[in-house]
Amino acid sequence: MAAYIADRDGEMCDDVPELSDSDDEQWQPMEEGSENMTVPCVLCDRTLTSVSETFKHCKVDHGVDIPELVRKHRLEDYGYIKMINYIRTTKCSAESLLLVSGSLPWDSDEFMKPVFPDDLLLQIDLEELSGAEAVTLSTSAGDQAALLLQRAKQAEDRAQRAEEALARAMEDLHKLKMLAQGLVLNADTSRGPSSLGAIAELREDEDEAYFSSYGHYSIHEEMLKDKARTESYRDFMYRNMDVFRDKVVLDVGCGTGILSMFAAKAGARKVIAVDQSEIIYQAMDIVRSNKLEDTITLIKGRIEDIELPVEKVDIIISEWMGYFLLFESMLDSVLYARDRYLAEGGVVYPDCCSICLAAVGDTQKHNDRIAFWDDVYGFKMTCMKNAVVPEAVVEVLKPETLISEPAVIKTIDCSTVSVSELEFTVDFTLTIRVSTFCTAIVGYFDIFFDKNCGNKVMFSTAPDCTKTHWKQTVFLLQSPISVQAGEDLPGHIAVHKNRKDPRALLITVTLAGQKQTYSLQ
Repeated sequence: MAAYIADRDGEMCDDVPELSDSDDEQWQPMEEGSENMTVPCVLCDRTLTSVSETFKHCKVDHGVDIPELVRKHRLEDYGYIKMINYIRTTKCSAESLLLVSGSLPWDSDEFMKPVFPDDLLLQIDLEELSGAEAVTLSTSAGDQAALLLQRAKQAEDRAQRAEEALARAMEDLHKLKMLAQGLVLNADTSRGPSSLGAIAELREDEDEAYFSSYGHYSIHEEMLKDKARTESYRDFMYRNMDVFRDKVVLDVGCGTGILSMFAAKAGARKVIAVDQSEIIYQAMDIVRSNKLEDTITLIKGRIEDIELPVEKVDIIISEWMGYFLLFESMLDSVLYARDRYLAEGGVVYPDCCSICLAAVGDTQKHNDRIAFWDDVYGFKMTCMKNAVVPEAVVEVLKPETLISEPAVIKTIDCSTVSVSELEFTVDFTLTIRVSTFCTAIVGYFDIFFDKNCGNKVMFSTAPDCTKTHWKQTVFLLQSPISVQAGEDLPGHIAVHKNRKDPRALLITVTLAGQKQTYSLQ
């Protein structure tokens, strides 16, 4: 009997040698259902007898239609392999898998490595998922023709999708070129419309690194362990349950979902939690582990890019604050959500914030960081001061180094402020308490949960308050300024976003004739 085999393109080959009798004894056909055909489910511990039974089990028992996921995300062979290995590696839930949209969490070469050796789910042709069957000797000529036409149509569809992907890549490349031109042609600190346009075009791409940083657990661990921060949000919600009872709440930048769970426990009827970073998948498991999935809905994506499942919300909560309050510009996203989704009479929490400045007198630290460069092992490196001074320093100051009363330079009402008002210039006056040298200016902020609250809550990031992960922002002076107790030290400050990196800040301070621009990035 002649032997035939169908190659990957469906062509028939007749050059397979006849098997000898001894070969027949060693080569036994592997039937479906034999112990060699076991297939572990990707979503539970159950073992099935075939690939088709595994797909059927996933659809019926878990609600996950794997062939449909392949079609939904337009996966090619490698994409399908990565998806299967991703599910097996991360042991993600069916819910989180169905909620994937936009960027694919398995789009990394690390998921090309099989979790199980000889995993049968990785050995199928994607065409089998669309119902195509291998060409065999028993297939009629008419069936062969129909099948080959079907495969040709599938190949044509794949080619079209590849062309569309190439077109999108070319468009992204064009945007990148436009951005580069904008940066080169507008290298000064002016904020011309053409440069802002180029930056706006690629805002989403620039945000990728920002959101990626929030995908790692360590930053969330640091924030959760910040008791001043986390307990203030908790106390505000638990002590004002009448504010949350039966309300629809939006949590912008939910992270691990801690604020969403506080809101749910405080009586919210529905909570919608949004985050672009990969931590959202952990948040889904956290919410489910605490049996709050009926109240909390989690959505992956930028609030500016997604559609919420409700038309309006009653309350927006968010922990958006960065160093010097405005670093990272996440308040912009909260204000977008406010203008788009907040119902009339709704409230954004925290509802009020203030930025403060104070004078610092710490000659020892100034010597260590600035005067140090005058003599480094017998060599002058004074030019390094020009690089060191403009970098704002984020650190915890000793309260005893403060030498003035604080001055509030900006108050923000989150219910009414506009994005443009987050860039500002203002004069300030620092009343000196000690006769000494002023070596730096320190900036910090205060947060208030006030509106409609019978039990008001606030916390401060000032040096003389409980330490927070925001610490304080220190602006070192090039040269110390001699000050006397009781005198007023006038100054001027300008706060702007860095045009080259909209999440960073440029802060210009003028004090006693010294003018210095600092970067916070």
